[in-house]
Amino acid sequence: MSQHILTAVAWPYANGPRHIGHVSGFGVPSDVFSRYQRMAGNKVLMVSGTDEHGTPIQVQADREGVSARELADRYNRVIAEDLTALGLSYDLFTRTTTANHYAVAQEIFKGLYENGYIFPKTTMGAVSPSTGRTLPDRYIEGTCPICGYDGARGDQCDNCGNQLDPIDLINPKSRINGETPKFIETEHFMLDLPAFSEALGGWLQSKQGEWRPNVLKFSLNLLGDLQPRAISRDLDWGVPIPLDGWRDRGDKRLYVWFDAVIGYLSASIEWARRSGDPDAWRQWWQNPDARGYYFMGKDNIVFHSEIWPAMLLGYNGEGARGGTPGSLGKLALPSEVVSSEFLTMEGRKFSSSRQVVIYVRDFLSRYDADALRYYIAVAGPENQDTDFTWSEFVNRNNGELVAAWGNLVNRSISMAAKNFGQVPEAGDLTDADRVLLERSRAAFPAVGAELGRSRFKNAVTEAFDVVRDANRYLAEQEPWKLKDDPERVKSILHVALQVVDDAKTLLTPFLPGSSNKVFSMLGGEGVWSGMPRMQEVEEDGRGSYPVITGEYDGQATWRSTPIRPGTPLAPPTPLFAKLDPKVVDEELARLGE
Repeated sequence: MSQHILTAVAWPYANGPRHIGHVSGFGVPSDVFSRYQRMAGNKVLMVSGTDEHGTPIQVQADREGVSARELADRYNRVIAEDLTALGLSYDLFTRTTTANHYAVAQEIFKGLYENGYIFPKTTMGAVSPSTGRTLPDRYIEGTCPICGYDGARGDQCDNCGNQLDPIDLINPKSRINGETPKFIETEHFMLDLPAFSEALGGWLQSKQGEWRPNVLKFSLNLLGDLQPRAISRDLDWGVPIPLDGWRDRGDKRLYVWFDAVIGYLSASIEWARRSGDPDAWRQWWQNPDARGYYFMGKDNIVFHSEIWPAMLLGYNGEGARGGTPGSLGKLALPSEVVSSEFLTMEGRKFSSSRQVVIYVRDFLSRYDADALRYYIAVAGPENQDTDFTWSEFVNRNNGELVAAWGNLVNRSISMAAKNFGQVPEAGDLTDADRVLLERSRAAFPAVGAELGRSRFKNAVTEAFDVVRDANRYLAEQEPWKLKDDPERVKSILHVALQVVDDAKTLLTPFLPGSSNKVFSMLGGEGVWSGMPRMQEVEEDGRGSYPVITGEYDGQATWRSTPIRPGTPLAPPTPLFAKLDPKVVDEELARLGE
């Protein structure tokens, strides 16, 4: 039975291009999941966009001598281009500076406020003594007052996981210029997180056995120390506060983290409007049978397993103070928070300032997008921090994509094209033939089960085992030696081509670009698996901007489909390029090794 599946993908921050560490956390895993769900017959809505508000954007704009909007415009386009090139199949990738997003963010604020979950409070805010500008919590570092970790941020300690306030840090310093911040009184609106402790606890406990253990354990540990959290900032760049006496103020805006998580909902609503059915989003947000999966790196768990669910509970009127749903109606909480660990590079943390970085754009200018997607799936930070090395990338490209998968495709189609010019018809099958065909068919439920649980490494490993079994089969059957038995050659190549076709399907979520090529090599016509495209859209008063969208209802379905004897075949082209081992030295030289 078909389900509505919401794939909510973390919003990349528009203060610069994204690197491969970013897309290993939010990008590739969410696309692999979405492509599988579509192939399995489910109705997927995959949404995200660029996160464009907050002080960091303003700080970077000041450094470059441009306005915050100009900076956001530039990197919105850069990021959209890069994610499109990586093949990420967004139904809508938009941005947080749209009138639609402003309206939805303000509606959620008003619903929470009217239900009593937002209240004003005078607090101590950090400002830069040299500029007078508010310093965002994440731009202040110091020693954690709870665990003593030297390097805690003003909003959270990554060592012990506790929420913090900048004024609580020991020896706080600005990450912008190293100066000691000045703390002054300022009035802000607070989200009353303690009012959701019971509701959040019950909801999280219900996820036992469903979520990744690291995500659930981290989230449950936070429940004991929930504190009211500021959701406004002293800033002129962001979503205005929708209350009388506040909405026209030039010095107060909604905090960027508050409006950014609302983007999942606002993007869904924008997609529905652009689709011609303004209420279509409700099937993913209010249908009790729908499921919502949220993808991000582990540094964003707290926002998706605590804060966003609390906001939804409060808007629905389901916190300790009760209340009634706002005008959008009751909204669904996440079904699962799918968090990845961190990707490092050659043993070091990614750092743009230290040139320890591989930007997506630079990577794709030299290497195949599917090669990166495969590496992230098979060796990425799914369950633990993982190190990207150029030597492993080259070895996996050459040893697995080229020598295993590419070789199977090339020699199977080459022999059939050369000897018969078409897909040959099988004669009597041997036990070896039947074993391989059954092995290939059996992979569909096995790989599908792993993909449905976001276990991508297990899934791609199982799919590649089919490829290896097929290569072993060809090596054992040696059809190139059976010149006096053309009927047996036909059967062997028919079996090999059937498994190539199956493997193409099994690998489509991971390798959509090359799977499309295999589909064409096997005589397929039309679109196998749809690819994303960028599209310019207009907004009154705000000019044009690019979105990522696409039609993904191609022929790709999650099953073994019998190949058709007689389908014409032409000599294939290489599926992947073999990389010279010197690539390792060249890339390390770029890093200053």
